[in-house]
Amino acid sequence: MDRFLSDEAAATVPLLAAFDTAAREGHITRAADLLGVPQSSLSRRLKALEQTLGVPLFQQVGRGVSLTPAGRELHEQTRDLVWALDDAVSAVRSNADPNSGLVRFGFPLTLGPVSIPSLLADFHRVAPRIRLHLVQAHGEALAGMVRDGRLDLAVMIPPPDDLPVTVLGHQRILLHVSHNHPLARRIQVDLAELAQEHFIASPPSYHLRQSLDSWCADAGFNPHVAFEISEFETIRVLVGHGLGIALLPAAETPHPDLVSIPLPGVSDRTIGLATGNHRPTAAVTRLHDHITHRANEFITNATS
Repeated sequence: MDRFLSDEAAATVPLLAAFDTAAREGHITRAADLLGVPQSSLSRRLKALEQTLGVPLFQQVGRGVSLTPAGRELHEQTRDLVWALDDAVSAVRSNADPNSGLVRFGFPLTLGPVSIPSLLADFHRVAPRIRLHLVQAHGEALAGMVRDGRLDLAVMIPPPDDLPVTVLGHQRILLHVSHNHPLARRIQVDLAELAQEHFIASPPSYHLRQSLDSWCADAGFNPHVAFEISEFETIRVLVGHGLGIALLPAAETPHPDLVSIPLPGVSDRTIGLATGNHRPTAAVTRLHDHITHRANEFITNATS
């Protein structure tokens, strides 16, 4: 028996991309920017969807928006459909030309200045027609974007347990102090010796901060965090000015005011390439294979 879309469904389908993006972002302006349309156009699409369904889908919350109960129900029912359609279109287009396409790729804050850009430049030389949409963020944010399909691939440190992962290498964590710090001439330092120091660290939601708290607890103290900031290069600058110490991976760019010292008992962090559960396009597979085969040259050597 033939089945046809209802008039409401036929009118709804073209508007679902706008609805999905606004629902995920919680902000009309950001959603419009992501879709590459004027804010007024996005607002008209969302209003048309509400008129078609006969219920409000969004409510104003401060400067953003949130879903109404009806909006949440619609998003739960349709979000996977939107990404499945995106996967199908991308797969068909990439099959027509496997040397082109778009890959949404994420990488962590600690691999930004040199290693990942160098790896991507190397990939661009061999696949110049593949476009890359890049996102740099901390681990849990990257994992969330891979899980819900906003990213195709992401290098994460450490990678999550619930996604397919290829291990690329390991990242050593070192004590960073200013060049005139009393510990600067030490060959190594035990973590327990740092109980009275002032730390400069990333926010509590970051894995490296959680590791710092755990390592210090194992050494018998709670770290006194004098400064919290998310940007790792800024942490290094603050340490160089003598405002505190930090536990960080080796810097990828020169910092003459810093001294890095090994810490026995502080474990290395695993560097992994995580993929989502969506079927990869040929372009995604090509970048995945390139990173896997070239990681030892660009990533591992830069962080070990």
